[in-house]
Amino acid sequence: MIRKAVLPVAGFGTRCLPASKAIPKEMITIVDRPVIQYVVNEAVQAGIRDIVLVTHASKSAIENHFDTHYELEATLEAKNKQELLDELRAIVPADVNIISVRQHEPLGLGHAVLCARPVIGDDEPFAVLLPDVLVDDEGLSRNDLAGMLEAFEATGRSQLMVEEVPWEQVHKYGIVSPQGDAPTAGNACPLAGVVEKPAREEAPSNLAVIGRYVLPGSIFALLAETPPGAGDEIQLTDAIETLRQRDGVDAWRMRGKTYDCGHQLGYLEATLVYASRHPRFGEGFRELLARYSQAR
Repeated sequence: MIRKAVLPVAGFGTRCLPASKAIPKEMITIVDRPVIQYVVNEAVQAGIRDIVLVTHASKSAIENHFDTHYELEATLEAKNKQELLDELRAIVPADVNIISVRQHEPLGLGHAVLCARPVIGDDEPFAVLLPDVLVDDEGLSRNDLAGMLEAFEATGRSQLMVEEVPWEQVHKYGIVSPQGDAPTAGNACPLAGVVEKPAREEAPSNLAVIGRYVLPGSIFALLAETPPGAGDEIQLTDAIETLRQRDGVDAWRMRGKTYDCGHQLGYLEATLVYASRHPRFGEGFRELLARYSQAR
C-alpha cells in the first residue's frame, strides 16, 4: 500500500497576488476551509497516512492549521461548542501524520519534491499532489487518486493524472502523447511522451497533466542528477521523462473534475460548486445565487 504523499507548498503564489501577499495561497478559503485542507482530505480518502509538506519559512500558517490548538479547543469545550470542536479535531484524523520539511531556495518543483527524500526514502513509492488544483470526485465511489494508487500497485509503473481539455486550450497545458489509443475515464495507458504547451495543430491529444503523480522512490536519484531546465529550475517533468524512457510511465485518465485555484476564475468556480452543495450553507447560497440572477 502507498501510504505517503508529498505536497509542495513553498511557492510564493504569484498567480494569486495580491491575495497571497501576506497569506499563503494554500490558506485562501473555499467556503469554510482552506484549499490545502481539501487536498489533504483527498489524499487521506485515498489511503495516504503520511503527508509531507515541502514548505517555506513564510508558510507557517499552513503548519499551524494542521497542528493542535489546545487553547482554542479548551475554550470551545468550556463553551459547549461541540460541533465546532469536532470540526477542528477532524482536520487531521488521528491516524494521519503531517510532516514538514523546508525548501530553503526556490529551485523548482523537482527540487521541492527532492526535499522530501529524507522522509520518503529511495525504496518506497509515493504520491505528489499540487495544492493549486482541487480534484472534485463528488458522486464517485472512490476518488481518482485511489484509482491511480491501485494502478501503480498493479503495474509498478508511474502514473500521471490527466484530464480532457478543449482542443482550443491545449496550448495552456502539458499534453500527453499516448501509446496507441487514449485511455477511457478510470483507466491508464502507456505514454510516448509529454509535450509542453503545444499549438493545437501539433498537440498529440487533448489530455492535460493536472498535478497528481504516483512515483517510485527511485525518482529521487534522477532528480538529484537532473540539471536545471526551463526557468533555470529543476523540473519534475524532466526527471519523469528520464523515468519514462527507462521504465515507462502511464497516464491515468480521471473521472472527476478539476478546479485550478491558482487562477482567479478557477477559484471562483470552485467556490460556486462547493458552496452550492455545502451541507450547512448550500441552501442559503443557492437562494443568494437565484436572487442575484433575478436582479440582473
